[in-house]
Amino acid sequence: MIELGKYQILEAVKKTDFGFYLAETNSTTKQTILLPIKEAPEGTCVGDKIEVFIYKDSEDRIIATTAKVPVTIGELAVLPVKEVSKIGAFLDWGLLKDLFLPYKEQTAKVQEGDSVLVTLYVDKSDRLCASMKVYPLLSTQSPYKKDDIVEGIVYEDIESFGLFVAVDHKYSAMLPRNEVFNPIKVGDTIQARVIHVRDDGKLTLSTRQKSYLQMDADAETIMTKLKASGGFLPYQDNSDPEEIKNEFRMSKNAFKRAIGKLYKDGSIVIKEDGIRLK
Repeated sequence: MIELGKYQILEAVKKTDFGFYLAETNSTTKQTILLPIKEAPEGTCVGDKIEVFIYKDSEDRIIATTAKVPVTIGELAVLPVKEVSKIGAFLDWGLLKDLFLPYKEQTAKVQEGDSVLVTLYVDKSDRLCASMKVYPLLSTQSPYKKDDIVEGIVYEDIESFGLFVAVDHKYSAMLPRNEVFNPIKVGDTIQARVIHVRDDGKLTLSTRQKSYLQMDADAETIMTKLKASGGFLPYQDNSDPEEIKNEFRMSKNAFKRAIGKLYKDGSIVIKEDGIRLK
């Protein structure tokens, strides 16, 4: 059976001025599909077997191409957003007809120029479309272990959980909400540290180093802000965690470790109303 969205090896059964008609080898059906003449490898003859990708052209006709597309049914790829319209977005995947990404298949609103991780599927109207809902396709068999540094693309943001990340574009991972200290959006590529490998194989990530390594950087951040504010900041041990996070891009525990270090170093004094340069 000739299937949309997949590569298949088909046989050239007829040649015309505008291309070759292809069919399945030894097929009992009469279904044929056109491979435009400009797509046919040089020297193609009737009887040759050709690997082609099956899709629909701008006139909704099933057609074959020898082009190498970046994504097929059930696979994943990062594609650029070429255009956004009232009905959805269109992605560049190297073919004359752009790939449609419906609004209902977007995990976040996309804009022209964004890059998004998508899979390919056939919709109810028998059209090839893209979907950003890739969670079920991600592998839990990653080679990574605790404290490894990984890179991945954010494909979904769920407020009650955090940011969902496809490490290496194929492994399932999450950056929990309490580990998000800087603005990160769907489509961003991040580097992170594996802080836990769950029993089911999914990775839990952090964008921060181990606490004893991160403490020096956090202390430097606080000192920079202190100097910029004239030597005083209205934050101390009892400050609200969200205020700490918004001001310093770190957790309250990290803040307490950093000001403790600065205090021991003799760089600051800690008062009831905040911290001051010494």
